Amino acid sequence: MESLEKFYKLKFQTPPKVRDQSIGLFDVFNIEENIRANYQTPAFVRRDFYKIMLFEGENVFHFGDESIPVADKTLLFFNPNTPYSYESLKPETKGYFCVFKEEFFKENLRINLSDLPLFKSQAKPIYQLSDDLSAEIRALFVKMEKELTGDYFYKYELIKSYVSELIFSTLKFTPHKVNPQSTDSSARITAVFMELLDRQFPVESTSYTFNCRTPADFADQLAIHVNYLNRVLKKVTGKTTTQHIAERLLAEAKALLKHTSWNIAEISQVLGYEDQSHFNDFFKKHTRYSPSEFRNV
Repeated sequence: MESLEKFYKLKFQTPPKVRDQSIGLFDVFNIEENIRANYQTPAFVRRDFYKIMLFEGENVFHFGDESIPVADKTLLFFNPNTPYSYESLKPETKGYFCVFKEEFFKENLRINLSDLPLFKSQAKPIYQLSDDLSAEIRALFVKMEKELTGDYFYKYELIKSYVSELIFSTLKFTPHKVNPQSTDSSARITAVFMELLDRQFPVESTSYTFNCRTPADFADQLAIHVNYLNRVLKKVTGKTTTQHIAERLLAEAKALLKHTSWNIAEISQVLGYEDQSHFNDFFKKHTRYSPSEFRNV
């Protein structure tokens, strides 16, 4: 699960200033400015915050084994229970997005955000907009951005009203809903799994912690059952989820043993083995050498 704080750290080469550390629950961004600031395409992962995006351009958004193309002016809603990703942003892409925690609305809404149709678990509400609706929604984002940079004492209450208007207006009108494109679900799941696995390497610090370490961890991020993930990977690659993870861990273990001065206990710990003997057994099983023997070969 990626936090809002980690979102700032990982997605920007130069993280934007959090405008109010005492709040830390809401922010709004201009997509064009993010492209110029080298905003990074998100990993396919759950996040612990909500997101609303006004997207102007062409792209493909991925939700598990489903890929949804968007074009022209599109409104998208994302929730903490549905992992997603999208293709790299093109230079001509325009729009806005805001991110917020549920706590931001706790005192204002009499219902939970997760109870709204736009934010229900596994929901993928993506709507194409007319020019008029797009202009209305853009105006709300512009107001949010203006208030956020101002010093009005009640600015967050005003921003909450703009976000609420955006949410409940969307529930009221029914723009054309975009349909998923046909896709090879097995190939898509395999590609996303490999991306999630590769993004965790190389390990560059002894304080590193894996987000996904077991088949169940990966299945959870993909919002599918672990048995289904195993079947898909076996079908497409001929290897199980466990085999893929073990091969990548082994390759990293070899690199750390040969190219760092970390002791074996540190390498064992950073690779997720709380008991060094388990790391030793794993390494010897796959190489016929103990970690210390391999380091000295």
